[in-house]
Order: sequence, then C-alpha cells, then structure tokens
Amino acid sequence: MASSLTCAGIVWAFLSFLCAATSCVGFFMPYWLLGSQLEKSVSFGTFRRCSYPVRDESRQTTVMVEQCGRYASFQAIPSAEWRICTVVTGLGCGLLLLVALTALMGCCVSELISRTVGRVAGGIQFLGGKCSCKEGMGV
Repeated sequence: MASSLTCAGIVWAFLSFLCAATSCVGFFMPYWLLGSQLEKSVSFGTFRRCSYPVRDESRQTTVMVEQCGRYASFQAIPSAEWRICTVVTGLGCGLLLLVALTALMGCCVSELISRTVGRVAGGIQFLGGKCSCKEGMGV
C-alpha cells in the first residue's frame, strides 16, 4: 500500500480519527449535565437524555422514566439555544469525521492528498473543531 502522506501526515490522520471518534461519542452520550429530579438521578445532552419526567395522564401525576433515549422530535429539545447547539455540534462532528476518514484513506491510497488538499482539510478540521468546542465551552 502506497501512501501520499509523510510520517507527520500519518500521525495527523490517526490523531484526527481519534479526536473525531471522541467528539462523536461525546455528542451522542447523554451525560453533559447531571442532576436529580423527583429524587432520581437524571442526565442529558444535546441529543439524548436519561431518567426524564413524563406526565401520566391516567393518574394525573408526573413519573420518572428511568431509561435513556433520544428526544422524540427536534422540537422536543428543551430550548431554541439547545437546538442550535445540537445542530452546530453535530455539524462540527460531521466535519471532523469527514476529514479524519479522508486522511485515513490517504494512508492507503497514493496521491490522494496533496499539499493543497491537506491545507483545505486542515481548514475544514479547524472549522469542525471550532463548532464542536465552542458550544461545549458555552462561548
């Protein structure tokens, strides 16, 4: 297998893949905020939630559903800001994954990544990282 990457490029490809995978796992995991409600431990993230309250109309009370799952619809995400965070973070993870997979393919295919393609990929990766990190830091 011939590669169009230098040793530094191969290290970049593998680190890019590890960072993209970590970002995607963090995006899909519901452990961004932890707390308690109705004496039960609860957690949620932009995309999923665990142990959430639901109104039981038959008993006219609120019960805790003790399982993890995604929101029923995009509109079920608690606020407009949280929806924006979900879209921006998801877009960032997608960009990071796209660059990482392209870089890994560059390890196996000769002449796939030129200097110009590497620079463009680095810019896209910077943008993806900025989208993923900016929302996580509350900036």
